Amino acid sequence: MPIKEKEAAFPKGVAKPAIRALASAGYTQLDQLANASEKELKSLHGMGAKALETLRTALKAKGKKFRA
Repeated sequence: MPIKEKEAAFPKGVAKPAIRALASAGYTQLDQLANASEKELKSLHGMGAKALETLRTALKAKGKKFRA
């Protein structure tokens, strides 16, 4: 999947290193992150606190959250 499509799959404000980290881990859509814990995502190289907060907010807006 080209980087532009990967960027479109996640909310604006998630940096490219974080998007690449998610893609490398097999996450291609925001909804898939409800199956992951914050701890798992935080351990990905390129995933920072700002990206996690943006993703958390986007999931919450859809009535979802990270796995506990």
